[in-house]
Amino acid sequence: MTSSDLWDEETAATYDDASAQMFAPGVLDPAVDFLARLADGGPALEFAIGTGRVAVPLAARGVPVSGIELSRPMVDQLRCKVSAREVPVAVGDMATTVVPGRFSLVYVVWNSIGNLRTQDEQVECFRNAARHLSPGGRFVVELWVPGIRRFPPGQAAVPFAVSDRHVGFDTFDMVTQQGTSHHYRRLDDGSARYASSNFRYIWPAECDLMARLAGLTLERRLADWSGAPFTSDSESHVSVWRKPLDASDED
Repeated sequence: MTSSDLWDEETAATYDDASAQMFAPGVLDPAVDFLARLADGGPALEFAIGTGRVAVPLAARGVPVSGIELSRPMVDQLRCKVSAREVPVAVGDMATTVVPGRFSLVYVVWNSIGNLRTQDEQVECFRNAARHLSPGGRFVVELWVPGIRRFPPGQAAVPFAVSDRHVGFDTFDMVTQQGTSHHYRRLDDGSARYASSNFRYIWPAECDLMARLAGLTLERRLADWSGAPFTSDSESHVSVWRKPLDASDED
């Protein structure tokens, strides 16, 4: 077991509704388009596949998609959408779990690599991605850039969502790179529900070093799935690393 939080049945049952904004076509379609182009007809493997927000529409594009997911309840929710034949999933952590075959594309989206809360586990995640890639295959990570610049001395938290239905903020430990996302959601009956999740934040340059340790090379880095340039003001990045064409299949 890794240091990741384990999504329970209650969280899994409400996950899609709580994340409805991430299912909006303007958010989801560019990600699926991007990944389908990179897969180029080859098979894809999603780390932390969850309830299949990305995997299900990607598979509908004709891309053979497999997954790895730590939470059995999240997989149960995925099974309400597609069968195990359509999208096979191994229950386990994305740092060490190995599935059969080699893939043209391995990907992890929406900051999920941060669920691994130690640097060692994050390094092993990159190595596990490389292990599953065919020569010339690509590893894609969608990850936010830590909002430390918005964290003046004495401030305890950085907000990331403020609406009449949801208030969310992150607290950080600058020494350990540990963080916690705090969510307060207003329910239909007027009551509020609190939930939290823990993470370890990673800088883009740190990702590049992890990739290098895994034998992968940075191919490109964008600010988002639509291809906006990555700049010093970008709050997120979509990074693509490639396994060398001359790498052996055993690497």
